[in-house]
Amino acid sequence: MKSFLSLLLVIPFLIQCGGQAPEIQRRNTAYSPFMGSGNGFGGTSVSRSPLVLNVSGWDPKETQRSGSRFSEHDVSALRKNGGLALIARSAKGPLLDEKFGDFLRSANREGMMLGAYHFVTMDQPAAIQADRFVSRVQAIARARGLSGKQILLVGDFDTKSTPDRLVDFIQRVHQRTGIYPVTYLENSDGLRVRLSRATSAQKNIIRQSPYWLALYSPGGTERVMAGGGLTPDSLKAQYGIWNNWSMWQYGGVIWENGRSKAKHYDTPAWRSPRFLGDLASPMERNVFKGSTNDLLTFWARHSIKI
Repeated sequence: MKSFLSLLLVIPFLIQCGGQAPEIQRRNTAYSPFMGSGNGFGGTSVSRSPLVLNVSGWDPKETQRSGSRFSEHDVSALRKNGGLALIARSAKGPLLDEKFGDFLRSANREGMMLGAYHFVTMDQPAAIQADRFVSRVQAIARARGLSGKQILLVGDFDTKSTPDRLVDFIQRVHQRTGIYPVTYLENSDGLRVRLSRATSAQKNIIRQSPYWLALYSPGGTERVMAGGGLTPDSLKAQYGIWNNWSMWQYGGVIWENGRSKAKHYDTPAWRSPRFLGDLASPMERNVFKGSTNDLLTFWARHSIKI
């Protein structure tokens, strides 16, 4: 994953006492499938769709303006700017992300929903990486006092991945935990072609894993895809696997000319700002397709409880 908004319409949250971390309050937000501007965006908008953030050991990026800051030890600025959930990288292949546990503990302290992703590299079998991912999430969560918490599981697949690698990872996580992880794809033409040519049996398995897409412009992410004019709906259709998508990483960060550069989907049909709220540095941002209640249900369905 590569990794901002005028102040979001922050969804109220409930502070619980007795030593419990605060939790997102279940509310009936006014979600409509036609809420977003234009067609192809699943009714999402920056100002009204639930905000999900993702981080790795590369975060926070360098300061680029005055404003709020965060670290792996304090993510209160992310919560104050509307973030409901934080998905932290556990590892990239065999390389462990040393900020993972701190990010989870800090997010829990702020009452954010917790998530973990593993970048599935090409140098090891995907099933082995799935095993290590599940074991690491369990161990880190217990060590950081997160027993009893739900943690969303995500597989982030290399653009060179093949259908069998997605299947192996998804099936192994399901065997270990009983839940299907979310699939995050940073798009490329090669990946799209390979997955679109998967067998029916492979597609049936991959389809159990909700699609989290990356799309920073109508042309793709940092890799330009053929055709252009992309929206989340049209990109999803090119894979020929999913009937729907669940989350959209509309804002990413790339490394260019010696510094981080925010890339975000911003067209007349779907607007987004360069930064998240008053944050001083760029970061990766996502909208969830649905209401806050839908997000809570989605999170529970694809999380393990430690």
